[in-house]
Amino acid sequence: MNNVFRLAIVDPNDLSRNSIKNLLLGIDSVWLEAECSRYEFFGDIVTQTLPQIALISLDADPQHGLTLVAEINRDAPECQILVVSRSQEGSLILQAMRNGAKEFLSSPLNLDDFLAALDRIQSTQQGKHGRSRGTVVMSVAGTGGGVGCTSLAVNLGCALAANPANSVAIIDMDLSLGDADVWLDIIPDYTIQDVADNISRLDFAMLKRSLTQHASGAFLLPRPVHMEAGSPLSADEMQRVIALLKATFTHLIIDLSKSFSVLDKAAMDLSDHILVVTQLDLPGLRNVVRINQFLEEQGLAEKIRVIVNRIGLGDTQISLGKALETIGRDVFWQIPNEYAVMAESRNNGIPLITEFPKAKITRAIQQLAAQLDSTSAMPAVEEDQPEKPKRGLFRFLSSGGK
Repeated sequence: MNNVFRLAIVDPNDLSRNSIKNLLLGIDSVWLEAECSRYEFFGDIVTQTLPQIALISLDADPQHGLTLVAEINRDAPECQILVVSRSQEGSLILQAMRNGAKEFLSSPLNLDDFLAALDRIQSTQQGKHGRSRGTVVMSVAGTGGGVGCTSLAVNLGCALAANPANSVAIIDMDLSLGDADVWLDIIPDYTIQDVADNISRLDFAMLKRSLTQHASGAFLLPRPVHMEAGSPLSADEMQRVIALLKATFTHLIIDLSKSFSVLDKAAMDLSDHILVVTQLDLPGLRNVVRINQFLEEQGLAEKIRVIVNRIGLGDTQISLGKALETIGRDVFWQIPNEYAVMAESRNNGIPLITEFPKAKITRAIQQLAAQLDSTSAMPAVEEDQPEKPKRGLFRFLSSGGK
């Protein structure tokens, strides 16, 4: 399953409710949105939090529980209802299904049965709405400072958000010197520091309040206001934040730091794509090789997408063919050099898609967004690629190539 399901449970029995909670907390594809110990309050909780799944235990009061199933089916028809009971009496199962339950599961809840029920629910949703897509997570990693990571992350997010079918969140993971808020001209009320301060009681609603929405439709979780010596979040906590965001957004774009810290590694582990941004110069290409080797050692090689930024910068650039020999990997995408356009967009805090919708660089980023969002094959670069790329880092220097 690619989706993360937001789920609310009701069970007046503390022991069985805690047992269900412990099972759910071990499932990556489930986020426990709310729990309740009273049938009479659960309907309001569902209508307020709008979980995708309501899990109702009938054992404390079967008739009250069955009435609740009908109530939720009426008031929150998009919510999928799962019923749990120790009783397997045919009349009870039939009434639960008639009242709107999608699944009737045996108590104590079995992990395999529960996961199978989730798969059936997902298959049903796919049948109703077409192919269901999970959240696409992209981490943007630079080969050095100033290569254009943040500009790409922000403008890629805004390009994706232009599609009404998408919901996009950008996370600024450069906790010391990140400036994604500057690119969007945002003065946020909350930052990732507020998330860290409330991590023990973090829920969907609290995290959503910590995000700031830009006029483009994209949401931003910015870096802390003040610089701190240590990280405000652990790797596990960062992964929990990402998992929660996946429950509500179709796209997450993570602007990594340049340190490849444990937080960066945690984000890359959960990413579908790792965009390695470089320019056609010696320091950048050298670091592409180093980053490739690092990610290969981490088992993440299949996620790497090399993005060459500022194509056409001038005679000082190394040719793309020589670059391919050096890095030993295909280039996934090329972004043209339009420095004046990008500088004005940054200084005005207005994304390219709004400020310069017809610029070549804007079209290139829009096409990249479409490519990353599709299931089609990787595009080929414009120039002919060598049949057998060589990994010699300084090989092109001996031939006098640029």
